[in-house]
Amino acid sequence: YNGGIRAMTEKLLAKTAEKMKRLAEVETLLHDPDLSKNLDRMKALGKELRELERVKELDERLRRVLQSTDEARQILLNHSDEADLVLMAQAEVEELVREKAVVLKDLEKLLVKRDPLDAKNVVVEIRAGTGGAEASLFASDIFRMYTRFAANEGFKAEILAQAATEAGGLREIIFSVSGDGAHGRFKYESGVHRVQRVPATEASGRIHTSAVTVAVLPEAEDVEVKIDPTHIKVDVFRSGGPGGQSVNTTDSAVRVTHVPTGLVVKCQDEKSQLKNKNKAMKILRARLYDLLRKEQQDVAASNRKSQIGSGDRSEKIRTYNFPERRVTDHRIGLTLHRLESILEGDMGEIVETLASKEREAQDAAGA
Repeated sequence: YNGGIRAMTEKLLAKTAEKMKRLAEVETLLHDPDLSKNLDRMKALGKELRELERVKELDERLRRVLQSTDEARQILLNHSDEADLVLMAQAEVEELVREKAVVLKDLEKLLVKRDPLDAKNVVVEIRAGTGGAEASLFASDIFRMYTRFAANEGFKAEILAQAATEAGGLREIIFSVSGDGAHGRFKYESGVHRVQRVPATEASGRIHTSAVTVAVLPEAEDVEVKIDPTHIKVDVFRSGGPGGQSVNTTDSAVRVTHVPTGLVVKCQDEKSQLKNKNKAMKILRARLYDLLRKEQQDVAASNRKSQIGSGDRSEKIRTYNFPERRVTDHRIGLTLHRLESILEGDMGEIVETLASKEREAQDAAGA
């Protein structure tokens, strides 16, 4: 075990040394007066600089921990006859070993080959599946869980489109999550989420099983998905609420159809027709980008099947069992008996475990 930790430490220190060389290069490039003429390049270098400075911070912390550990162990060797000093040195070594494990884990996450999509914003689509009214109520619960999780992570969530039910549930909701690394934190959520609980309307106390489907799409920039205006059909109409009643008296709702693919997006939450159209176009770009990615991934389908974050929306990925207060992620066999806190957005352990398993799979595949 100690040999493995030592080898891992040496491997990471070698990688950080390479990163520090790159840090010096980036700092030099950012001082080039001609850089102001290329704003995209300046933005990319600024982002890389922030990532490299984080590596530098952890590298310096790791080296301090290693030096302090050596000093504490020297005390143990040279002062073995002084009981109080030995106890203090042993306690310090134990604390430093724990700190070292944390730093190594953080460094490994920064230095591992990162999916370039991980830094992107995301568009998340939640739809009620089997289970009728209970499924739509669970869709509302899942949406709340994600918005709490987004807030915990320092991200911003914005509703783009929704279809509510009279019972207070959601037939469908589409929202964006903005912030550096949003896709990396949400990408594992694509798939079928199953709930097992007794509905409030169930007099006999019988447990029902319902499901919702979640799709997580990286948000596409205009330069990544070019949409020909002649391929777009825009219809406007009056917004409707649960039960079909009219919400307002102006034609502010927008339906955007991408004719070549048949994709249709409807937005009606805003009172402004322009705002609804902009939101619809954001959803459409994300869906078209997802289609493009799927076509590329299908070329290497065998590789895709081995990835935890493959985004297969037909796959049952997680079960939320209310009677047992249990949440089980079926992809990695992880079961946690704290359903309430998870539904309040405390999803960090699940996401971290999924990310760790994915890194292990990449290492095993030689990625």
